[in-house]
Amino acid sequence: MPATAGKLRADRFVEQIPCNGWQILSASRGSKGERLYAWAFTSISDSEPTHHRWLLLRRNLHTGELAYFLCHATSAAPLATLVRVAGTRWRVEENFQAGKGCAGLDEHQVRTWTSWHRWTTLAMLAHAFLAVTAARARQPTTTHTASTTPSDTEHQTAMIPLTCNEIRHLRTALTRPIHDQLHIARWSRFRRRHQHRARHCNLTCAKLVRTVVAVDRSQDLAQVVG
Repeated sequence: MPATAGKLRADRFVEQIPCNGWQILSASRGSKGERLYAWAFTSISDSEPTHHRWLLLRRNLHTGELAYFLCHATSAAPLATLVRVAGTRWRVEENFQAGKGCAGLDEHQVRTWTSWHRWTTLAMLAHAFLAVTAARARQPTTTHTASTTPSDTEHQTAMIPLTCNEIRHLRTALTRPIHDQLHIARWSRFRRRHQHRARHCNLTCAKLVRTVVAVDRSQDLAQVVG
């Protein structure tokens, strides 16, 4: 990164950040709560006077692992805005994972471009259906003030909103055909009749072949004797 005394590596700049130079902010909200990290940033000189650049640094609160982001904007932005934009990548990754797990986005063998294009289009359409259904079914959750806490009964009856994965499970279970005992018995009789016919045809064909072979042999023997 450019510095007043020349160029400075980003990992070297981290060593110069004081302890109070880091701010703990949430990148986004996940299924397990807020994604909290320690963040710091510094402005980088830009050749365009109407543009702004920053080096954004993220540090894991537990492992200390560092990540670096190069940010561009046409106007000045606070640290919270840069963190929020950087956290949107989780949403993109979650959408890809949901498309693979719920709609089979990655299950095509990619033999030809046409078949792959059709498969991915249908998978994305199915994922869009799940996402829109989940968004419409989502109800506002009850918020509790600092002076009140939810009771044990509320904890036991509370549920998370419908997710794409849960809607897929519900649709699969609700549209699955229900077979009664009579249907199962009819299906068993059909399979056994089909297998009986196949066996009878095989035996008939084998018998016919043996007859033809016997006739041919008898004709050959008659020609030899004659």
